[in-house]
Amino acid sequence: MKKNNRLFKQMIAVNGIGPKGALAILSVMSANDLRFAIYTGNAKAIAKAPGIGGKTAERVILDLRDKVSLEDSLQGLGGEEDDAAPEDQTMQNAMAKDAVDALSALGYSRTDAVHAVGKVSKENVPTVEELLKRALKYLL
Repeated sequence: MKKNNRLFKQMIAVNGIGPKGALAILSVMSANDLRFAIYTGNAKAIAKAPGIGGKTAERVILDLRDKVSLEDSLQGLGGEEDDAAPEDQTMQNAMAKDAVDALSALGYSRTDAVHAVGKVSKENVPTVEELLKRALKYLL
């Protein structure tokens, strides 16, 4: 819940987005979907909110992209959160980021790469290579 409040406060800090605009965006998409849209640069999804146009959606993405992490974007895709130790969680997050970067380098869209890694990252995978292999199987 604290992350949702923080996201709302970050959105109202964006030039052109007030409380009404932030609520409009959050009324058409969940906070996790919004984080995913920001991370992947999906302005069309954000612009579906009433009163939010394409330029405003792009501004939200530009202003908040560095404040939304891959971990936040993957949070809602894989189901429940892990109860892993902080060191393990940090390693999993680094592996997920590496796998997304590798899939993007292979020509997959950032959206597809994040979605595929999010679907398989909750499984217990020992290496980035194994995570990448499973994500590729998911994409194919």
